[in-house]
Amino acid sequence: MPRIINQEFRLLPLNLAMLASLTPPDIEVSILDEAVESINYDEQVDLVGISCTTTAVPRVYEIAAEYQKRGVTVVLGGTHPTLIPQEVIKHCDSVCIGEAEGSWVQILTDFKEGKLKKFYRNDGYCSLKNLKTPRRDLFNAKHYLPIGGVQTSRGCPFACDFCAVTAVFGHEYRFRPIEDVLAEIETLNHKHIFFYDDNIVGNPRYSKDLFRALIPYNKRWIGQASTTVIKDPEMLDLMEKSGCKGLFVGFESLSEENLKRSLKKHNNPEQFKEVAKKIHDHGMAISGAFVFGLDSDDSSVFEKTLEFAMDAELDIAQFNWLAPYPGTPIYDRLKGENRLIDNEWWLTGSGVGDVVFHPKKMSVSELKEGSRWVRKNFFSTSSIIKRFFGKSRLSLSRLSLFDIFLFTKFNHGYRTQYAKD
Repeated sequence: MPRIINQEFRLLPLNLAMLASLTPPDIEVSILDEAVESINYDEQVDLVGISCTTTAVPRVYEIAAEYQKRGVTVVLGGTHPTLIPQEVIKHCDSVCIGEAEGSWVQILTDFKEGKLKKFYRNDGYCSLKNLKTPRRDLFNAKHYLPIGGVQTSRGCPFACDFCAVTAVFGHEYRFRPIEDVLAEIETLNHKHIFFYDDNIVGNPRYSKDLFRALIPYNKRWIGQASTTVIKDPEMLDLMEKSGCKGLFVGFESLSEENLKRSLKKHNNPEQFKEVAKKIHDHGMAISGAFVFGLDSDDSSVFEKTLEFAMDAELDIAQFNWLAPYPGTPIYDRLKGENRLIDNEWWLTGSGVGDVVFHPKKMSVSELKEGSRWVRKNFFSTSSIIKRFFGKSRLSLSRLSLFDIFLFTKFNHGYRTQYAKD
């Protein structure tokens, strides 16, 4: 697995752990997370599988080349290979397109028989029933936060034009049976859980049944949710009773025009403060995500967004400029308008983590510096103190050590990360 930028939020990765669980028992398997250990290219292995995101492409191709020099077969899979397989195959022996559950065993069989194909693609999307338990035992737990990761669903019915989720996992929610989710949770020694779902409240009926079932386990959990969560008081009550301590919410923009053009019509900026208040009222922290550089954004967007984030007393926030990922509608539109600085920006070291397009109503430098200004001010010492003691937060007497740990850890982590940008 390629090196990640931020070491503060190191959750045990599930993707390769799930892949390892599919591997037949007669095959010896190990997992290396480059975020916590170095690669020994001279270790004797027959096949290497690498999970690849777009931002990690330069490093992934470098790793693949080193193994191929040694005669080791390399298979690449993940988001980027699914979106651009024809590019990826130039850097490996085989590409796994889409979800690996339907392909991995066949890849291994073909490899052993000397019949490995260049591309493997599933017909449709896999069922989430009876998924095997991820091989968490292949990781050294001391390198990760003491939070157990669990996935309950895949796919998304929304079609936000800057998001690649639907392109990879489909336009409909698919759910694991709740009894399967609970069985996996029972294998965890963790008191705290992070749900990897893109929207843990995507299907109200399923979500409520899940939260009711979680109550007896006395767990504390964090998840990602859409702003629509405030429309359902019962949902919020069940989340609180089941142990929810924090939600990541994609506000994205305070501009209704931006949200409509991005096809994120379920977001209503007029309700954003109510979203934050209701989540806080139920004892949950909130992390808000914002995207700068959308077409309606001019240089005034930075001060407006910071003012909102402070007034809403967001516990944490992400302030990122737009990244037009290949395979998304916004990438195709910006490319068609000749607004991409480099059509294959992910192949250059300067492209990863940098502004890679020309904004409509500001310059590239204004977008960079404005984003950095918001980050610096939101994560200043005075801001962190003010938000911690905010009037809408729980009284200090009700805050658990885990609540304080989350607030402190994540604020410090983002402050450290953004200081490097």
